[in-house]
Amino acid sequence: MFGKKKTIPTIDKDQLELIEAAQKRIKQKKRLYTHFVTLLIGSVFLIITNTVLGIGKEFNPFGVNWFVYAIFIWLFIFIFHFFNVFVNHKFMGKDWEKKQLDKLVLKQQEQLEKLKLGLLNNEHAVTETKVNKDQKTDKKPKIKKTELTIIVAAAENDAIGLGNKLIWHLSDDLKRFKNLTNGHHIIMGRKTFESFPKPLPNRTHIVITRQKNYIVPEGVVVVNNLHDAIDAAKNDSQPFIIGGGEIYKQAITFADKIELTRVHHHFEADTFFPEIDATLWKEISNTFHKKDANHDYEFSFLTYIKNT
Repeated sequence: MFGKKKTIPTIDKDQLELIEAAQKRIKQKKRLYTHFVTLLIGSVFLIITNTVLGIGKEFNPFGVNWFVYAIFIWLFIFIFHFFNVFVNHKFMGKDWEKKQLDKLVLKQQEQLEKLKLGLLNNEHAVTETKVNKDQKTDKKPKIKKTELTIIVAAAENDAIGLGNKLIWHLSDDLKRFKNLTNGHHIIMGRKTFESFPKPLPNRTHIVITRQKNYIVPEGVVVVNNLHDAIDAAKNDSQPFIIGGGEIYKQAITFADKIELTRVHHHFEADTFFPEIDATLWKEISNTFHKKDANHDYEFSFLTYIKNT
């Protein structure tokens, strides 16, 4: 009576979709099985009705007993039913299964990263407690908030790269990247780091890789996961996530800002930026640039912040 209230587990939208789809599939198979049993029993009943009871015994169109036509029509309907369930059934096909699997894998990755970042959140909570305590004793320390920012250039179809290389060359975009990231920590995957001829000047490089004993130039920080990368940049007021595709997918869940260069063209690519959810992100800046002698494509500089 006075115990703790039991928590009711929640089912998210993707899990509910899987459950409903499975229930629908079970119902379809049950109906098909019922149809088959009914066909067998009904066929026997029709034969007995004609041959034993003599009902319609004289009705033999084209010299064939009428119940034969009835059974064949019934069989045709069953075959059509079977075809719809097992052949022409699209919502549980391989493409659908792969899509659902990708959703679940991405969700598990997001949940894992959130769990990993739990330690960081606890550290922030401890810091805030200490700040409040210090303020009461008139120490008044300065609070340094970290604004994790994703910076990326992506096409209209979210393409960002092909063969570990940029697909376009926009000089103003490169200048913007340099101005924004100058003096900050830049976090990247191993392949993105290896796409540079050498480390970029006046920036602290943090490289995420699972390779053991990965050799890097002096001053470059190597970590094994995004959690450790963010922790390594905790003294920077605005560390930047600069790629590649998999790092963007992990980081977009808990980033604070996105600096996006939207290239107004569609490109063939093998690396893509995740879709920006308008319910989670708010556009606060949009500057359009026409193509010219130095820019082969039109593009826009966009800034998003996470909705609070």
